[in-house]
Amino acid sequence: MAINCLRVLSKIPLSTKPKSPKPHLSLPQPLSLCGRRSASLSLGVVAAVEAGISHFSSMSYDKELHAAKKAASLAATLCQAFLFLFLLNLLHNGILFFSAFGYKLESLFEQNPEFELLKVQKELLKSDIHSKSDKSPVTVADYGSQALVSFVLERELPTESFSLVAEEDSGDLRKDDAQETLQRITALINDTLASDGSYTVSSLTTEDVLRAIDSGKSEGGSSGRHWVLDPIDGTKGYTSELGLVTEIVVLFVRGDQYAIALALLDEGKVVLGVLACPNLPLTSIGSDTKHSSHNRVGCLFYSQIGSGTYMQPLDGSPPVKVHVTAVENSEEASFFESFEAAHSKHDLSSAIAKKLGVKAPPVRIDSQAKYGALSRGDGAIYLRFPHKGYREKIWDHAAGCIVVTGKAIISCFLSH
Repeated sequence: MAINCLRVLSKIPLSTKPKSPKPHLSLPQPLSLCGRRSASLSLGVVAAVEAGISHFSSMSYDKELHAAKKAASLAATLCQAFLFLFLLNLLHNGILFFSAFGYKLESLFEQNPEFELLKVQKELLKSDIHSKSDKSPVTVADYGSQALVSFVLERELPTESFSLVAEEDSGDLRKDDAQETLQRITALINDTLASDGSYTVSSLTTEDVLRAIDSGKSEGGSSGRHWVLDPIDGTKGYTSELGLVTEIVVLFVRGDQYAIALALLDEGKVVLGVLACPNLPLTSIGSDTKHSSHNRVGCLFYSQIGSGTYMQPLDGSPPVKVHVTAVENSEEASFFESFEAAHSKHDLSSAIAKKLGVKAPPVRIDSQAKYGALSRGDGAIYLRFPHKGYREKIWDHAAGCIVVTGKAIISCFLSH
């Protein structure tokens, strides 16, 4: 069994250790599951981290951070616009209904699955959700977010060589049956750029959009600089259009979490990260926090190596520096885990929390919004134990890791 033990270097005297308080959990032998091999491996990793961090901390990435914040913020605006228009489309086509008791998707699915799927595809999915060659569904916003981030980074950093590692490519969008979807993506990007007003450019063409999407096809590597992007973290893993439709409604109506996650790697090191979290409240989402429908939402978290982590509202209000929790007693700690049981082993997380004496119930949210919430002290622990066969991608964690720590993180992989 492979165990992924992800933990913050809170007790290691790194050369760039900030003055802000760091977590110091009095846990009974942390990572005791890993044994002595873990200790020796950790020491080796720590030495490598200490050797590299002082070098990167002396470098400034202010220009790149500014570009990343701009790109992620605009992508968040695009995603919010897509969700709003998507919801209106559902209402207009009589697929979504609201009542005093909440909302429901009109469904004949149990009576006639083929009719329901045909109805939804005909009325809605052909322009807003596209099935890729592997049959997995992807939204207009996934493509639009990736193209927009690519466009902004290249505009803001024109003199730098550009390498972007991201999830989507334009292959399926170049097919004849995807032209309506491509037009929809292009219109959404142009509307977002026009409403922002930062770039005096003529409207992008469909070919411009395809080219921008394909800028994310870089293989990356341990040398040079590479951007890493998850265009929308929080809607992946669905195998049917209908399942994704339901999730999008939940994102908009219930306010579930998703994030645009962007990071920069320099010589194999994560040196900055940005998380745009449109649905995350500006106040704590910890298990002991009372929530209100009047809470403002929309957070932008960002960090560059050695500089700590900041949070600011997506509306552009001034940022504030945030710190991870300073809780010292594991019994007082709260922990985060994925909302969907398919993403992590809830039973194992529960057993570990019980062993540590954690009394608070888990806070379950999806996407890298968890990392943002951890960075401001909403919780103390993030447990993630993927199921067998699940493969983590670099864009799943790169931005979130540096946002939590402001400097470095250790991943310990051991086989037993």
